Amino acid sequence: MTDSIDEVVIDNKFPVTSIEKTEPPQGVEEGQWYEYVIGKGSSAITGRRSGSLEAVTEYVEEYADNLNRRSALGYSAYAARKPTKPNKPAEAAKPAEAAKPAE
Repeated sequence: MTDSIDEVVIDNKFPVTSIEKTEPPQGVEEGQWYEYVIGKGSSAITGRRSGSLEAVTEYVEEYADNLNRRSALGYSAYAARKPTKPNKPAEAAKPAEAAKPAE
């Protein structure tokens, strides 16, 4: 697997399908709210965001681009990357040695 996006052709598995004005969530009385859909079929992700149409569109396009890049590199688009194990044990994991008095 490659770690460089420059070496990978990005497939648009997660296109921005729609961004439509919607009602605010229950309990929220202010603001402009939009519902967006990224992806298609069983891979569709639906979300809501407040803000101007321009700001929400910018956010959704960046979100979709990040999903497509992660997918192109072979990472799951749905789960965060798992931390890698260090090459050597951490210093904190070593048993504490008793301090020897200076002679």
